[in-house]
Amino acid sequence: MKKHIIDFVINENRHIHAIYSLLILSPKSGEKLPKMKPGQFVQIAIDGSKTTFLRRPISINFVDYANNQLWLLVRKAGDGTSRLIDMKAGDTLNIILPLGNGFTIPNNKEAKLLLAGGGVGIAPMLYLGQVLKENGFAPQFLIGARSASDLLELEQLKSIGEVHISTEDGSMGEKGLVTTNSVLKNDVDLIYCCGPAPMMKAVAKVAKEINADCEVSLENMMACGVGACLCCVENTVKGNVCVCTEGPVFNINQLTW
Repeated sequence: MKKHIIDFVINENRHIHAIYSLLILSPKSGEKLPKMKPGQFVQIAIDGSKTTFLRRPISINFVDYANNQLWLLVRKAGDGTSRLIDMKAGDTLNIILPLGNGFTIPNNKEAKLLLAGGGVGIAPMLYLGQVLKENGFAPQFLIGARSASDLLELEQLKSIGEVHISTEDGSMGEKGLVTTNSVLKNDVDLIYCCGPAPMMKAVAKVAKEINADCEVSLENMMACGVGACLCCVENTVKGNVCVCTEGPVFNINQLTW
């Protein structure tokens, strides 16, 4: 897909959690958003930071073509993301998009699909769920967090499909990890997953046990976003590849997990 470099203006910065913000942006020029696939990401320039020299990769959370808006769910992790979270409506961000390869949309409309996300890993699942619904599927979500207060975008997810919840402290949904959630005892044809690496590896193991196909969105450290810096290299059955160009989405059969 063609890559675009666009100045975006922040329409709204929703502080939805102590360490998470939802940035809602539109192209400053008024131009129409380019086509984007669920699972792709963007690279954002961070101005004014003495420690953030390279762009920061952020998953595409949602694309609202009707209102020409891009949603980005940002987790505070360092100086770069801290500056993003502190930005105000009216501020401008320079963004390269869309980057990487996205999730696969099945041909079988009867396929039973489960979208699993943990923490900020929920970010690509919202747009994926919406696209699947628009294509005639009935996606279900499996969301994991430490506690109820850490669950993100529940209302938006519930508007798309059934949501199953696991919290480590049992404050909402089932107590435990996502891999112990009872929904995994149901028939599942394909699991989409994004979250911390240990969680994705655990979900991949369960997928193999229940004979479900599985795609994961890797969160390797990225710097350039175009395969030049080799920061994000991942070992696969075909050798080392750059996650930013060959992924970030991979079928687990491609990985050496």
